[in-house]
Parts: sequence; structure tokens; C-alpha cells
Amino acid sequence: MNNFKKVGLTALAGSLAAISAHAAEMTVSGASVLTYTDKDADEVTGNPFGMKTNLGFTASGEVNGYNVSYMQTSADQFAGMSSARLSVDMGDMGTLAFDQGSGSGLATIDDKTPTAAEEIWDGLDSKGHGGLVGTAGNTGVFNYIQTYNGVKLNAAVRKGSGTASSDGGVSGAGGNAYDVAVTGTGDDYGVAGLAWGAGFGLADKGQAKDTWDNDTEHMTVFANYSISNFTIGAQVSNIDNGKKGSTDQYTEAWGIAFNVNDDLSISYGQRDIENQKASSTHVTEEGSGVAVAYTMGSMKIAGNMNQAKNNQGTKGSTDKMTEIAVSFAF
Repeated sequence: MNNFKKVGLTALAGSLAAISAHAAEMTVSGASVLTYTDKDADEVTGNPFGMKTNLGFTASGEVNGYNVSYMQTSADQFAGMSSARLSVDMGDMGTLAFDQGSGSGLATIDDKTPTAAEEIWDGLDSKGHGGLVGTAGNTGVFNYIQTYNGVKLNAAVRKGSGTASSDGGVSGAGGNAYDVAVTGTGDDYGVAGLAWGAGFGLADKGQAKDTWDNDTEHMTVFANYSISNFTIGAQVSNIDNGKKGSTDQYTEAWGIAFNVNDDLSISYGQRDIENQKASSTHVTEEGSGVAVAYTMGSMKIAGNMNQAKNNQGTKGSTDKMTEIAVSFAF
């Protein structure tokens, strides 16, 4: 009897393995980035050399008539899962996904100004809160994507806090949120080279006596135009923190990028963030950055020089960052 059970289970396991192998195809890719970073004079740089290694897994296949795909990226010697995404392509009904860090909703257009490498706020102290929109975030959210007549809808909904809970886990905190981004091009309107987008998001504070007035609102709109080897773009964003006494942020940014040839590109950009303080004078953070990138096959060399005045809304505070990165894709 025991032998019969063993044979039956072994045969079942073999059939499941065969079904799994037939239904999905797994691919593996990787990348390594070596950086040299020089920070502000009043910050301790220490060892300026760093390295990040990524290993990405993707799988896709047909399940019950739908195309189901999965991706996971592990970073820095498998120290932890950096991002994952499970998607179901429903054809004409769009794509539904659960996102654990790959990018969804309003966060996909938080900064669309053109750049040759990293954004002009990258590496600065203000990058985590400096005028960047996205109420639902990229972690623990359901994501819906649909395209109609060339216009793409990207919506994200989050229940509770944006934490990467494992199976059976809970976030342990409130704070529901949703946001949506709409993007398109000017091709259907006779304006070749134009790319545009807009978005809105809302998040509550996760409090028992939450009211509409306490909700956080994020809004943004951008437009980029490419002609010949140039791309120029601008973006305006507004963050209304809702809660009485909090600081709101109004951001204006622009950038220009130039492709010298197929391998070399350079860019320059500026960004002003007006920190609208409730009980004191408003302070505008003034940021700027220049970037250059050179690509040789699967190897890329990129550099950024970013700086900010009145950093994080503190008058007289400055921050600077210079970084050179060498990356390899394999």
C-alpha cells in the first residue's frame, strides 16, 4: 500500500513538473555597477568606491488562456529581494498585476525630464522627499494597465501601508492610497516627437478619525519634445500634505539632452521645489545637474554632477554629489 502511494505521488509530481515546464519559460539576466562617489565637503565620504550586482529572473506562459508573467530582481549578493511582479495579461481587458517594487501608477512618471544618466536629484539628501509624486508607491500595490487609442492608463491601489509583506503577512499599519498616470504621444495628433503625461493620487493618513481634509494629494504633468538629436522637456508637480501645519511642495523642473552620436549623450537640468511652510516663510530648493553617458556594447560609463541650494527647504543649506559609474549587463 505504501509503495502504491509512493509511485502515485511520484507520477503526479512528474506530471506537474512537465506541465510547469511546458507552461512557462524562465530567463535569467544580470548586471553589475561599479561606482566612484564624491559627496559634499561637509559630509564624510570614507571609501568612495561601491558596487551593486543585480540578478533578474523572468518567466511567462499561458495559464487558462491568459498570459501570466513573473519577474524578480535580487540585488547585492542576494541580500534581499529588491523587486518582484506578478502580471496577468487579459488581452483587450488590460493587464492586472501585483507589484512589490518594480514601479506602478503615478510613481512611473515622478520625474520624466530628459537626462543622459541619473536624475538631477540622484545622490542628494533630498531625493527621498524632494517633490517626487506617488501616493500608492511601488510596493504591496495592485496595478492595472490599459491602452486605448495610443493613450496608456497606469493605475495603482494600495490597502494599508506600502510594505513588502510575504505570503501570509500583513502590513501592520493603515494608510490606504490610490493613484493613476495617463501617458501618450503626439503621433496621433500630427506632432511627431512629443511625449506627454499627467497623473493624480490620493492617500489617507491611516488614522481612525481620518477626514478628506487630512488626505495627501499628489498631481503632476509633463511634456517632452524630441527633434533631431535634441530632447527638451518640462514637468510641474504639486504635493498637498493636507494635514494642518504641514509643508506642501510645488515643483518646476526642466531638462535638455543631446545625443552626440549613437554612443555618447549629455544632458543638463534644473529643478525648483517651493516648500510652502504653514508657519514660516516659504523656502525654494534650487537643484541642478549635468550628466554624460557613453555606451560600448553591454558596457556603459556614466557620470553625474548634482547640486542643490536651500536643500530640503532649509535656507542656506547646500548639498553636492559627483558620481562616475561603470556598468556591465550580461
